[in-house]
Amino acid sequence: MSSNQPPIPGYIDYQRREFCKDVKCEIQTNLDNLQDAKEGSASYEEIRNICKTDCRYTTYQFHHWLIEKGYLIVRSKI
Repeated sequence: MSSNQPPIPGYIDYQRREFCKDVKCEIQTNLDNLQDAKEGSASYEEIRNICKTDCRYTTYQFHHWLIEKGYLIVRSKI
């Protein structure tokens, strides 16, 4: 999670790319299958850039996946 806030007691935070892995996104599968490429390497970032600019899924799909998995979207009062 990008927030510096600790998780709410009794809850867990969404883990980065959890949705992508659960829906078996082909781009995520390609990232997972890279043998020698580490995050930040040219080959990794080339594939990762697809996610940043041309995600195969919509925010609607992501939001409904969160609901189905029992996630809550919360924000700080501050």
